[in-house]
Amino acid sequence: MAANQGERTRRRLSTAERREQLLSVGARLFSENPYDDVWIEQVAEIAGVSRGLLYHYFPTKRDFFAAVVERESERMLRMTAAVPGVPVREQLTAGLDTYLEYVRAHAHGYRAFHRADAAGDQAVRRVYRRALAAQERQILAALAADPEFGPVVEERPDVRLAVRGWLAFTTAVCLEWLRGAELGREQVRDLCARALLGVLTP
Repeated sequence: MAANQGERTRRRLSTAERREQLLSVGARLFSENPYDDVWIEQVAEIAGVSRGLLYHYFPTKRDFFAAVVERESERMLRMTAAVPGVPVREQLTAGLDTYLEYVRAHAHGYRAFHRADAAGDQAVRRVYRRALAAQERQILAALAADPEFGPVVEERPDVRLAVRGWLAFTTAVCLEWLRGAELGREQVRDLCARALLGVLTP
């Protein structure tokens, strides 16, 4: 029995599992520390791998942080993707519930994602800004396809800027919520929903 347990403990991770493990460690470290204060040696030590193995997956620290940011961006885009044919008003509450559950369950990754814009590395900041632009396009596409809000998108040149501002607002609210703001998830959801609907309706 003990031998079998030892074999399970020593089971080699697949390439995908190891990469996910390293990104999870990175998300935690980058969420708790400024970019310049995170060392690749820390990541390798916590993950229980050699520095050389980590560099095999991510040639530079920039590549590693960019991969952390991209992973979180892809998760958020998948979770908040619009459902074709369903009115935006109906989707907004459910979509924000899903988003907030993600924020709470993956707090380290969420914080790390939003630390990227403060990173001194311009390449990392570009990855972050591309991710935000993808979120913006996703929201605008859902609004444009909606019978109620489609005409608003066509008629008002300020909608794109409004959506960009709403994303910044929602991010700020979520980060404060994670710091321990005395609001329940439903209160945060309703606050964010009202903010978006408020800028889209007269």
